[in-house]
Amino acid sequence: MKPSKLYSNKHDAFAPVEFVPELNVVLAEIRLPENRDRDTHNLGKTTLGRLLDFGFLAGRDAKFFLFKHLDRFEDFVFFLEIELLDGTYVTVRRSVAEASKIAFKKHAARHQDFSTLPERGWDHFDVPFDRARELLDSLLDWRALKPWHYRKGLGYFLRSQEDFRDVFHLRRFANTHADWKPFLAHILGFDAELISQHYAKEDKLKDKEQKATTIRQELGGEIEDAGKIDGLLLLKRQEVEKKQKLLDAFDFRAQDKVDTKQLVDQVDERIAALNQRRYSLTQNRKKIIASLEEEQILFNPEDASELFREAGVYFAGQIKRDFQQLISFNKAITDERRGYLVEERAEIEAELKVANSELNTLGKRRSEMLAFLSSTDSFAKYKRLSGEMVTLRADIEGLERQREFVHRLQQLRSDIRTLAEEKTHLQAAIEADVETKNADRESLFSKIRLFFNEIVEDVIDQKALLSVVVNQYGHLDFRAELLDDAGIATSADRGFSYKKLLCIAFDLAVLRAHLADAFPRFAFHDGVFESLDDRKKENLLDVIRRYTALGLQSTITLIDSDLPPRPDDEPVFDPSEIVVLLHDEGDSGRLFKMKPW
Repeated sequence: MKPSKLYSNKHDAFAPVEFVPELNVVLAEIRLPENRDRDTHNLGKTTLGRLLDFGFLAGRDAKFFLFKHLDRFEDFVFFLEIELLDGTYVTVRRSVAEASKIAFKKHAARHQDFSTLPERGWDHFDVPFDRARELLDSLLDWRALKPWHYRKGLGYFLRSQEDFRDVFHLRRFANTHADWKPFLAHILGFDAELISQHYAKEDKLKDKEQKATTIRQELGGEIEDAGKIDGLLLLKRQEVEKKQKLLDAFDFRAQDKVDTKQLVDQVDERIAALNQRRYSLTQNRKKIIASLEEEQILFNPEDASELFREAGVYFAGQIKRDFQQLISFNKAITDERRGYLVEERAEIEAELKVANSELNTLGKRRSEMLAFLSSTDSFAKYKRLSGEMVTLRADIEGLERQREFVHRLQQLRSDIRTLAEEKTHLQAAIEADVETKNADRESLFSKIRLFFNEIVEDVIDQKALLSVVVNQYGHLDFRAELLDDAGIATSADRGFSYKKLLCIAFDLAVLRAHLADAFPRFAFHDGVFESLDDRKKENLLDVIRRYTALGLQSTITLIDSDLPPRPDDEPVFDPSEIVVLLHDEGDSGRLFKMKPW
């Protein structure tokens, strides 16, 4: 349940770190005056948390310092000793060169050194990486995390500087909310299964909607009514049967009769109607063009002014101004009417284009039908009917394909309705669960939010609210806010120092609420006192000590300039609490006794 020891096969380069069950301090002393104003000192206090993560079988990342500087660390083998729930220990062996080959050994005593233990001394050796994770998961036995893997929430208890940016969303989580929100809801005491089902249902619904959109695009605006398609297929098949009988009998009299009737009743009538419509449209277009050309105002106020002047009329200026106003008024009316005429001409020309196209098609068809009727060559008629049969069968095949698409679309629509209804029911269940857990003072979430507020209030004398709400999409929104005296959320939590405090308070509150469960019982917080004033540092240290007294292990890192001042050089920490002491006086003061990288 807690890290017990971290060491390597190279004690001179990396001194063993023996953790105590309660408070562990990684203290970096800045002894050189020229380094006191630097933001970073590269001594290794942050690196310790990364090594713990490596020991807990973090995945291989080329950016991780051990692999990024392989020339320096290739010969290193690290060992992480972990205290288990039953008081026994397991040591995890992992080398840098073969990071995917893991070894395990269970033992009863703490602070062992297996750096020289031969292969036969290990319980499991060279275990493949994925199998090793499963094995460590079973050894840790953090049952309260199930059905999730032990690494899922490890970031809440191994907080690096990057993980203080958001209380809930860790950098190791995927960006999709479905990856981390159900897990977070689970450790807060909500029904995570409902939330996982809701995300899964939402994904299925989106997939079905996307498929339906694709099919509609494939149909390209064609018929989406299966009943209409079935009707068209029935007519087409009947027509195929009739033509097939004619072809089989080699008798085209019936077809001649049908073509004659169709030529007279449909084709000729349609051609006549279209010609009449085309004549009417052409006449209207001619009138519009004439109107557009004639609408000009020929009166010139300047010429009229000159005429009045020569005639000796003294009010010529006033008359000119009146005419100009009249012309402007008439011009405005003319421009508006001209716009209507131009628009109407465009509509007429578009309709003429359609009519001409249809007339050309009908004319061609009429010629073909007349040629068929006047032909005495039976083989020519047979050939034409055969061609029509091919076209009909192609139409039938296309309709059948279209019907298949439409049936798939109808099934998808049915699935979409079902999934949408199920998603709505799940959202209602999630809302009911959240409302119940919020209202229940004995719920796990109520305990966590009380512990959370207690920690923040003890440190900065300001209330804090941890809340979970269901948004309009049925997803959970997690919030951690500082409150003013009126209980209204303030913007103070947006500052990095207070954001870090909220993260620490959240981690400790979750750990305390799960003390009775098979759950992690340790927390690593990097740079815990940074940016806090001295009084708040003392308050936070009191909180951490109080929580370690409950049975939680806390590991904190800091530099000596962040220590709260004490009178008469009274030490802030007991020497037994300082598990790693770093300094800037040469390589011996670094976590790794070597040149910085």
